[in-house]
Amino acid sequence: MGGANSMKYFHNCHPVVMFSYLIGVIFITMFTMNPIFIGISFLCSISFTFMLFGAKETVKSLLLAMPMIIIIALTNPLFVHKGETVLFFLNNNPMTLEAMIYGLFAALMLVSVFYWFKCYNRLMTSDKFIYLFGQVIPKLALMLSMMLNFVPKFIKQFKAVDESQKAMGIYSGSSYTDKIKCKFRVLSSLITWSLENSIETADSMKARGYGLKGRTSYSVFPWKTSDKLLMSYFGVMIIIVTVGLFTGYADFDYYPKITRMSFEIIPILLYFGGFILMFTSTIMEIKENMLWHYLKSKI
Repeated sequence: MGGANSMKYFHNCHPVVMFSYLIGVIFITMFTMNPIFIGISFLCSISFTFMLFGAKETVKSLLLAMPMIIIIALTNPLFVHKGETVLFFLNNNPMTLEAMIYGLFAALMLVSVFYWFKCYNRLMTSDKFIYLFGQVIPKLALMLSMMLNFVPKFIKQFKAVDESQKAMGIYSGSSYTDKIKCKFRVLSSLITWSLENSIETADSMKARGYGLKGRTSYSVFPWKTSDKLLMSYFGVMIIIVTVGLFTGYADFDYYPKITRMSFEIIPILLYFGGFILMFTSTIMEIKENMLWHYLKSKI
C-alpha cells in the first residue's frame, strides 16, 4: 500500500488544512522531549512517509537515518557530562547513561521532524504555498517557495547532468583527480543553471504582475465540507495537545536522573490525543488507498 500509483487523500485537501496540520505536528514534535511523544511522532511520521513515498524510499531513508541516530546517542555523552549514572570515564570525563538516552531521543526528535518536513515537501507544492501567502507576503512567499523546491530540483538536475557526462564518456578511464574535476564542472554548470532559473522565475512572475497591489488570482482550491470538518478537527486537537504540553502535563527530565513517566489520567489522555492527531494522516491515506484499490477491482 502506498506509492506513486495510489490515490493520495491529502493531495486533494485544501492547502490551509495541509499546512496547518503539518506545521502543527512539527511544532509539537520540536517543542517536547517527552520520550512517549517523540516515539509517537517518530512512528507516525514514518508511517505517513510510507503512505506518500512507498516502502522502497522509506526503507532507504531509514537505513540512512538509523546510523545517525546511533551516532548522536553515542556521542552526546562526549559533550554533555551531566547525569548520575556513570557508565565509564573517558579522559577523566564521565560518560553517563542519562546523556546517552537524552542523545537518543534528541536524535529521534530530529529524524521525526525531518520526516514530517519530507511529507510537507511532497504535499505543499509551490503553487499551494504561493496561493496561501502570495497575497499577504508576496516576495517572501515566492522566495520561500523557491528555496523549498530548490534542493529536490537541484538533485534531479545534478543526476541528469552527471548521467549525460557519463554517456559522453567523460568519466571513462579517468583518474580520481580527473573525476573530481568532472564533478566540479558539473557543480559549476548547476550553479549557473540555478542562478539563471531563479532570474527567469523572478522575471516571469514580475511579467505576470505578481505582488502588485489589487492583483487577484484564480482560486483552484475551493473549500469543501470535508476540508472545513477536517480543519476544525485538526485545530481543536492541535490546541488541546499544545496546551497540555505547555501546562506541564507531559514534562520529562533526563538530568540529573531520568524521571519516572506519569501515567495519570490527564497525561494518558494527552498521549492518546497526540497519537490520534499524528496518526490521522496515515489512517486517511489507508482509507483512500483501500477505496482506490476497490474501485480498480470494479473496472
